[in-house]
Amino acid sequence: MTDTLGEKLDDVSFDQLKQLVGLVEYDASTDPFPVKSMDAIVFVSGNATQTALFYQSAFGMQLIAYSGPENGNREYKSFVLKSGSARFVINGGVTPDSALLDHHRKHGDGVVDLALEVADVDRCIEHARAKGATVLEEPNDVSDEHGTVRRAAIATYGETRHTLIDRSRYNGPYLPGYEARESTIRRPEGAPKRLFQAVDHCVGNVELGKMDEWVEFYNRVMGFVNMAEFVGDDIATEYSALMSKVVSNGNHRVKFPLNEPAIAKKKSQIDEYLEYYDGAGCQHIALATNDVIRTVTAMREAGVEFLDAPDSYYEDPELRARIGEVRVPIETLKEHKILVDRDEDGYLLQIFSKPIGDRPTVFYELIERHGSLGFGKGNFKALFEAIEREQERRGNL
Repeated sequence: MTDTLGEKLDDVSFDQLKQLVGLVEYDASTDPFPVKSMDAIVFVSGNATQTALFYQSAFGMQLIAYSGPENGNREYKSFVLKSGSARFVINGGVTPDSALLDHHRKHGDGVVDLALEVADVDRCIEHARAKGATVLEEPNDVSDEHGTVRRAAIATYGETRHTLIDRSRYNGPYLPGYEARESTIRRPEGAPKRLFQAVDHCVGNVELGKMDEWVEFYNRVMGFVNMAEFVGDDIATEYSALMSKVVSNGNHRVKFPLNEPAIAKKKSQIDEYLEYYDGAGCQHIALATNDVIRTVTAMREAGVEFLDAPDSYYEDPELRARIGEVRVPIETLKEHKILVDRDEDGYLLQIFSKPIGDRPTVFYELIERHGSLGFGKGNFKALFEAIEREQERRGNL
């Protein structure tokens, strides 16, 4: 695999990665804001130390870098975790007056930065500024003995940002100010090397009436293209509804579905998120795996809870006729409560976790793609009904 992905994946070929995350061919020279890949998903946590341990033990991620009081960072602790090309950064405030703690008091645990690897930070910022974006951090260099990183940042929905990173002149573990660290958690003998290989997509929830505004932002400012749209009966149940549009960069390495609530009888999952997160933000992160059965089994054994699909979903003759032949028997999918969908390009297998924190906000999706570039449209009704059952248990439907 070439270094154009920004990170070499052990034991995963370029063709396999294209299959995993649904990449398409494109010409970067014609892109006004050429994004190479997701660089990192940056979280604020109420307890970064324990959260980092959770992602290592339950998600099988490896600790690769650290910054904190022990190496001169007196303001916060930061743990960098990896699984394949997926990089999570978990930040937690140390001092009582930390801005991170203020953010956490308002929003709880959540994503503050969807960082993107780009080839030319200055070019991207120049284009973004000309198109009306809010520049939060001007282009600047940060350096240490491992080299230099060029970076900048722009604002997007809520208090989320996109930090733009060019690490082509850097060979350190993450960024200057971080030291290499290794996980102390030992995986069981025979455990898979990793449970997922990449970030497939990141979903943002925005306020009623704001979805098209942010879709237009990604089109205008970042040159993203519209990939899919789900409205009306596509994405509604008897009680709740939402609308969703998907934008992606040219090669589909970075995909951002954007959701807004729709008027319905009861409170939708988007309404619940906006209420408990106190504003717009990243709702869920889809993780690409090449063996969803193995991954969900390991994560369940580590204590991660997933949404249940009813047995009737798998017994529906229309489902069996629509999906045709897939690599996993329907009976096995039923046993593990995994959803399946097919489109004109192929099929996918997917499952969704329950919210992983105290607030009903951030959750995860595991997705195994076999040609399909979609998002499981045929599963929306079953998925949202499962989410509604959890909302009702929480008293929030």
